[in-house]
Amino acid sequence: MAVNGKKKLLPSIKDFTEEELQAQLGQAGEKAYRSQQIFSWLYQHGVSDFSLMKNLPLTLREKLASSYRLSPPSVISTQKSRDGAEKYLFRLEDGCLVEAVLIPARHRQTVCVSTQVGCRYRCAFCASGQMGFIRNLSPGEMVDQVLYPNFVRGVRVSHIVFMGMGEPFDNFDALVKAIQIINHPSGLNIGSRKITVSTAGHIPGIEKFSQSGWQVELAISLHSVEEETRSKLMPINRIYPVKELLAVCRRYTRETGRLITFEYVLLRGINDAPEQARALGKAARWVGAKINLIPCSRFPDSPWQPPERKTIQEFVKEVESQGVVCTLRRSRGKDIQAACGQLAGRNV
Repeated sequence: MAVNGKKKLLPSIKDFTEEELQAQLGQAGEKAYRSQQIFSWLYQHGVSDFSLMKNLPLTLREKLASSYRLSPPSVISTQKSRDGAEKYLFRLEDGCLVEAVLIPARHRQTVCVSTQVGCRYRCAFCASGQMGFIRNLSPGEMVDQVLYPNFVRGVRVSHIVFMGMGEPFDNFDALVKAIQIINHPSGLNIGSRKITVSTAGHIPGIEKFSQSGWQVELAISLHSVEEETRSKLMPINRIYPVKELLAVCRRYTRETGRLITFEYVLLRGINDAPEQARALGKAARWVGAKINLIPCSRFPDSPWQPPERKTIQEFVKEVESQGVVCTLRRSRGKDIQAACGQLAGRNV
């Protein structure tokens, strides 16, 4: 069917949860268990053609091919860092570009997943924010970022972090569907506690997420507990001030019993002073959160610099003096622009 001269796209089968797919198949007169078989082919075998789903009747395979599309994104480039991280640049069906990163470690293989093309919140130290917002990703477009390393690169992905391009809670419904697909036993079967969602402080999203019942980890991109400093770094603070954000985080930890992580990008001369470290530690203690410090990663035309090593070490000591857990993250993939804050969907 054509609309205004353009061919209308069939719905992507990867945009449906197993329960939604089961309902659609039921309406078409198919048995309920077929949805689990299809899920297994998609997410445990990584097939990209309905004809390969051999335990389905031919008539059903033909019906699926005429009702849904099953087209993985085009992979424009794969770059490998000196530290082992891999960055993937995907071209989506409408031509938009999005990046994901594989972060290997001894006991885990983590994929950093993007949820949007660009981001509307324009954090000053983030390359994705400098793009502006282009569009949300669908659940299938998020899951495809995991399927590529899992099946094409031959890596058994064990952990997921929604920390790539975009604000996950700005795309809440698609995010939740992607998590359901990733977590489902017939899907990628990755445990909910091995999945982390990172938000810039989207208060309605945090509140909604707290009611979801998911045992998914939550990380907050904090970067300052001073209203003025945080507003300069993160314009979202003018909508959801840090005082309100901390109160919501405190309620979250008490209502869910889950520990929040405060992510704090260290910027030389901006948020790295001893008094700022003490204030951060006190806020984390009040909320019941742990802290992950990240020396900033530069991107093209970025004015920001990480603090000197001594400054970072003193900052860590000041935070820990408040009785909270504080770790210093070594960002991976800096040499290929794949570290925290560097993703921007560049066609290189």
